[in-house]
Amino acid sequence: MKQFLESEIISTYEEAKIVILPIPYEITTTYRKGCEYGPDAVLTASDQLECYDEELGMETCFHAPIFTHDYIADTRINNNLTADDMLKVTTETVTKLIEDNKFVIAVGGEHAITTGVVQAYQQNLDEPFTVIQIDAHGDMRHEFEGSIHNHACVMRRILELGLPTLPVGIRAICQEEADLIKEKNIPVMWARNIYFNPHWMAEAISNIKTKKVFITIDLDGIDPSLIPGVGTPEPGGMDWYQLLAFMNLIFSSFDVIGCDVMELAPTKDSVVSEFTAAKLIYKLIGYWQHNNSRS
Repeated sequence: MKQFLESEIISTYEEAKIVILPIPYEITTTYRKGCEYGPDAVLTASDQLECYDEELGMETCFHAPIFTHDYIADTRINNNLTADDMLKVTTETVTKLIEDNKFVIAVGGEHAITTGVVQAYQQNLDEPFTVIQIDAHGDMRHEFEGSIHNHACVMRRILELGLPTLPVGIRAICQEEADLIKEKNIPVMWARNIYFNPHWMAEAISNIKTKKVFITIDLDGIDPSLIPGVGTPEPGGMDWYQLLAFMNLIFSSFDVIGCDVMELAPTKDSVVSEFTAAKLIYKLIGYWQHNNSRS
């Protein structure tokens, strides 16, 4: 199978600090389909990345060895997978990676996968953590189209786990979600306020009350002019350097326990979405390494 950054360096599982976990699962997509092909596209695009990070001044992959795990919950070869099947294998796999002291970046696939990833961390940590959600949509419906594990419900499931959340870049919600946000006093960083408020990052940070955080990135949180290859491309998202500055701040301010990058649905005749997603993943690895190598 394909490896992340394959032409630069391939690490064994034992020596790797970072594990890329591809999860090509897609059952509940409601608009533009194709995110089950997202992990493959990211891995292919990653081979074209330069390994030197000019911001961090290092060849990241030689400081943070990367291993690419086998696919799990692959609906391309088994479209009879249920959400329960996916959540079970995802939680079990991430649990093993946590036990082996790996920093996990799961790559989807639809956003419903995040529930299984987060469950693994909650079950294996003895302290709470905040789930930082980069997203265009609230994803806080109780159920959608007959499923409580629809991609539009993932953050509702995480709230039900009792974990605090910080939604960032939100610009599309329903009335049910608006009511829940008000009822639970969820500190949403709305996309329009990010655009007009130069102090939004400080405000975001002030809403995180735990030392540890998990980052889930739905790629539609980024403006579709940068990543058009998503299921529902909402205008008005975060720009590239804005997102990177926020991610760098999070990694330098908190203990980031893991990440996921979800909902890439590759487009025909363009590789810009998958290349940008691959570079984003590489930047996350760089920020993790930079902040974990300090004495």
